[in-house]
Amino acid sequence: MGHQDAATLTIEPDDLTRQPVRDLISEHLADMYATSPAESVHALSHADLREPGVSFWTSWSEGVLLGCAALKELSPIEGEIKTMRTRPEARGRGVAAHMLAFLIEESRRRGYRRISLETGSQDFFAPARRLYARHGFVSCPPFADYRPDPTSVFMTLRLTTSPADR
Repeated sequence: MGHQDAATLTIEPDDLTRQPVRDLISEHLADMYATSPAESVHALSHADLREPGVSFWTSWSEGVLLGCAALKELSPIEGEIKTMRTRPEARGRGVAAHMLAFLIEESRRRGYRRISLETGSQDFFAPARRLYARHGFVSCPPFADYRPDPTSVFMTLRLTTSPADR
């Protein structure tokens, strides 16, 4: 099928009230619990995604839901990427890269100096780890409330290069 024409992809803020969006989050949670021990699943629930400090977006093409992503504010200068998900039938079309570029730009707009994320160490998550690495994310120690976990990989991207950040 090749890469989706980025011009046909739209990203919009979402309130999680539409059924396709709710179904995508349920599918995401089911996959997380299927691939990781329960205590190692850090995915946000439907309710968590509506908490203050969490912004949630969906990606669409011609009325079809392709994916979603969230950005959680950890502090005024740091965000965390959450709930990055592309529908299985839309994978390999550049949807996740488009969403990630949007999240990075939104983080810069907010004045964040760093954005971080937690993903799985299992093979299931290898495409996600490669995507993040291609966008400049590097491995880092656990951040925020995370603890070391063999099933977790922590990655971060520094967004500013001011002398104070070196």
